[in-house]
Amino acid sequence: MTLNGWLQVALFCVLLTLLVKPLGGYMTRVFAGERTLLSPILRPLERGLYRLSGVDDTREQHWVVYAVAMLVFSFAGFVVLYALQRFQAVLPFNPQHLDAVSPDLAFNTSVSFVTNTNWQSYTPETTLSYLVEMAGLTVHNFLSAATGIALALALIRGFTRRSAKTVGNFWVDMTRCTLYVLLPVCIVVALAMVWQGVPQNLSAYTDVATLEGGKQLIAQGPVASQEAIKMLGTNGGGFFNANSAHPFENPTALTNLIQMLLIFSIGGALTNVFGRMAGDQRQGWAIFAVMGLLFLAGTAVVYWSEAAGNPLLAHLPLDHLAGNMEGKDVRFGIANSALFSTITTDASCGAINSMLDSLTPLAGMIPMINIMLGEIIFGGVGSGLYGMLLFVIVAMFVAGLMVGRTPEYLGKKLEAKEVKMAMLAILILPLSILGFTALAVVIQPGVSALSNAGPHGFSEALYAYVSATGNNGSAFAGLSANTPFWNSTLGIAMFIGRFLMIVPMLAIAGSLAAKKIVPTSAGTFPTDGGLFVGLVIGVILITGGLTFLPAIALGPVTEHLSMLAGTTF
Repeated sequence: MTLNGWLQVALFCVLLTLLVKPLGGYMTRVFAGERTLLSPILRPLERGLYRLSGVDDTREQHWVVYAVAMLVFSFAGFVVLYALQRFQAVLPFNPQHLDAVSPDLAFNTSVSFVTNTNWQSYTPETTLSYLVEMAGLTVHNFLSAATGIALALALIRGFTRRSAKTVGNFWVDMTRCTLYVLLPVCIVVALAMVWQGVPQNLSAYTDVATLEGGKQLIAQGPVASQEAIKMLGTNGGGFFNANSAHPFENPTALTNLIQMLLIFSIGGALTNVFGRMAGDQRQGWAIFAVMGLLFLAGTAVVYWSEAAGNPLLAHLPLDHLAGNMEGKDVRFGIANSALFSTITTDASCGAINSMLDSLTPLAGMIPMINIMLGEIIFGGVGSGLYGMLLFVIVAMFVAGLMVGRTPEYLGKKLEAKEVKMAMLAILILPLSILGFTALAVVIQPGVSALSNAGPHGFSEALYAYVSATGNNGSAFAGLSANTPFWNSTLGIAMFIGRFLMIVPMLAIAGSLAAKKIVPTSAGTFPTDGGLFVGLVIGVILITGGLTFLPAIALGPVTEHLSMLAGTTF
């Protein structure tokens, strides 16, 4: 580890913290329907969309109606994206004349992008046409991100409203998020990406002669527009197979910093939106502190482990290459690779600028744990906040048990229904992760896709279902996942991780919105200070440890101990 590396981490943290309040304030005004700088331009367009679709923006929805609207919209998106892939060969904007995508892969990809996972079991530049990339993947990058933010707003309203029967209007929330938040930022970022050298065109791939006299086909296309939303919306699916390690997706140190900030920006700002809507910004900063401390702890472990490198290579004359540089781009080095890997797995963003499969065992363990915890460390846009608030409910229930009084949060009594729904949403994730992993490592269709034996092979399988269920999309690249078994089971895992967690969460939102706010008393547990932050972190780590420690021990922990004993896999 170096001072320069830690300064880069510190710079990122400072810039992220500075973004939280202004972006949070802007988003709060947008979702409250207040006038913003962009209103003169976008408000007429917003009204036109409501008239065209028959939406009454003044009418709010019960949580059940909100949930049904979200599910119907997501299913329609799945069908359209599936059809685009299956008919790709006869559709326009296909200069490479790529064939139709197979049924199992089209199913996997459709579920992946509808659920904001963006898992890719394929090589994008040789599988999907420009039309599918633009009208399919890029569109869903916007819509799945907007859906996640809308769902977070519904839960926030549940905590902050009193005696209400509604939690907002799904169509209005999603429209405003897309028009006022996602699109303006992405237009600016895409132009900045083009300035830095990211392609944005519809040209055919380019044939060039290499220095050795051979031929190479260089892929290009509408990259910058997808790159902007894949980061801002914590989608992560790359235009190229190498993702953000590819120089066309991430050409400079500046684009690398911009991409990392985009991944955390909305997740961080939503904590401020929460505080503003609750009438006390300190509540939002307390949630931000929980996320920030967990993020820094993970970054420190990954950076330390990668800087230490593999002890089996310590005797080699490689002092000038200190640390583990396998799978890393020399443009970014160990510090920025460790930081990027931690950020992208704290959020539900599968983007990578280095290969996770090449991380040392303990460094590879941290991305896995980040997702296992529910991706609540800033997390996906929207999903990170509502996932964190589920743990807050459990933490306040524990606090109530310790002092012998009914738990409450922001003046709302947390009773049996809310606690049960929170635990149901939290426990759905390990059921999918551990269940599918157990199946994959004991049957031939699962084992045959693993490229490594022993604990590292187990980690490849475990990480795949962790990533799919957590709607992350990153992978230990040694897994050959483009088979009917893996495409199907990973698609089901993505569906479970997204929708079977959302429905209990919306039930909590509806239940809380109907409750009155009780006044603060001498026995009220303060939720804006260090004690609250420590309690929530403790509940998160204990819950995650009790659930996943055996699986972690079989994978990265065993691999680390084997490495120290002189064995690698």
